[in-house]
Amino acid sequence: MNQKERMLAGLPYKAWLDGLSEERLETRKKIFKYNGLTPEQSEEQDRLIREILGKCGESVYIEQPFRCDYGSNIEVGENFYANYNLTVLDVARVRIGKNVMFGPNVSIYTAGHPIHPDSRNSGYEYGKEVTIGDNVWLGGNVVVNPNVHIGDNVVVGTGSVVTRDLPDNVIAVGNPCRVLREITEEDRKFYFRDQEFDVDDYNDGVQDISNLKG
Repeated sequence: MNQKERMLAGLPYKAWLDGLSEERLETRKKIFKYNGLTPEQSEEQDRLIREILGKCGESVYIEQPFRCDYGSNIEVGENFYANYNLTVLDVARVRIGKNVMFGPNVSIYTAGHPIHPDSRNSGYEYGKEVTIGDNVWLGGNVVVNPNVHIGDNVVVGTGSVVTRDLPDNVIAVGNPCRVLREITEEDRKFYFRDQEFDVDDYNDGVQDISNLKG
């Protein structure tokens, strides 16, 4: 196996060998261009982010600035929105479902290094996959660590550090992130804590994320 194959297999690898440095450089060039586009260049933003990401749905919008290592290891589903300063260290696969929203300064880390200093100083590192289900909302400044699976319909509170898997249909908060409670049918009528909607169309279906552009 070459170093890229080892990286994608979750094995120890060296990040400067077998063309990995060159691949990251090409991605940085694209990201630099993406982050420099003006708000009026929405079509070019859409074209370029699809070129950067490995796979994405019809509607995807990532606010500038955005950072990642390779881009090709990131898969996002339909109706994906990320606010400012999304960082994805995608040395392993990052799979994100449909109808997912990220607050500002969300960071997803698949990259890791050995704990012992002698092993770490050898230059070997590793990557472990991250998966995020459908209908997930990560609040601002959330960090997702390597080898984490977040289930469907999950809300992760602002500033949380997710170090372990989270099941479906929960609110989770804290550092380390822990389940606070389940999301129930009763939650449907509230827009903030115990404050109920004063409109009738909040339950009419999925909002197309493209409406947030501009």
